[in-house]
Amino acid sequence: MLYNLRVMVSKSKRETELIGAKLGGLLKAGDTVILKGDLASGKTTFTKGIGKALFIDEVINSPTFNILKIYEGFHTLYHIDAYRLENNDYDLGLSEYIDEGVMVIEWPEYYEKYLPKEYIEVNFEYIDENTRNISFIGHGDRYKKMVEDLGC
Repeated sequence: MLYNLRVMVSKSKRETELIGAKLGGLLKAGDTVILKGDLASGKTTFTKGIGKALFIDEVINSPTFNILKIYEGFHTLYHIDAYRLENNDYDLGLSEYIDEGVMVIEWPEYYEKYLPKEYIEVNFEYIDENTRNISFIGHGDRYKKMVEDLGC
């Protein structure tokens, strides 16, 4: 049976990055990861971990003002911050990128109608200054299997 939910606890930025790297090691070109959580909940730190797993040497930072940043590694990483797209009906043309690399989308609720049907959802719950609950939900069989493969 495939589990559709995993929760991991991070007690530091370093642990958040390591959990991101764990997921990053399971990703392949064409995969989509959506990140949900409040400001400063660890989304970009988590993305840095994904980048390390993809052998990206560049510094990964929030694409808030750019909306999209592209990093080259084992797979290309398309890091999207849709926060500034709130109340806009603007298609970034993500479908052009989907098969070429890994897409990580922060604030996906502002870009919902353009999201693929299948993806892995990562939720960040702020507990205190250092602690976060990070939960994973697979949408689609491949992503449900990915959640199972993450273990605890």
